[in-house]
Amino acid sequence: MEKRLNLPCGQAELESLTAGDRVYLTGVIYTARDAAHKRLYQLIAKNQSLPIDITNSAIYYAGPCPPKPGYVIGSAGPTTSGRMDVYTPPLLDRGLKVMIGKGNRSPEVIQSMIKNKAVYFAAIGGAGALICKSIKSCHPVAFEDLGPEAIYRLEVEDFFVITAIDVHGNNLYETGQSTP
Repeated sequence: MEKRLNLPCGQAELESLTAGDRVYLTGVIYTARDAAHKRLYQLIAKNQSLPIDITNSAIYYAGPCPPKPGYVIGSAGPTTSGRMDVYTPPLLDRGLKVMIGKGNRSPEVIQSMIKNKAVYFAAIGGAGALICKSIKSCHPVAFEDLGPEAIYRLEVEDFFVITAIDVHGNNLYETGQSTP
């Protein structure tokens, strides 16, 4: 089923999603890759505040490339989500509700998603140049010393994703493989 979702969104909208739904996102998402996740994790471990409010927010596992003249962002394709798995459950416990990347998630992350009623969207790997057309603004907001791995605030419009794992733990990476 095709759906549209404005971010940040409420719990009811997330619970209406089913693994396999095609979704167009509009609103604010943050980028964060390995290095930024490690720093967020360390802040949580020290019981310190985070540089962004992740409550009901979306994090896109991407490190945007610098923009060409006349563009707001360069290529912005997803990175492999599994690299963030060790850091993800504490972020979900802090209120993160939406993750966007590519590839399956660990059983620990899926259990934390179910517990926290969060969703995981798959973005199309290799389509970074196409994805950037949905990004209307891009500004670094934390850990700027990390360059492309800093946390960026993106405003997106009709950013296409697929619901890979829904709030109930239904996993397209598993069910899609068994579909004839």
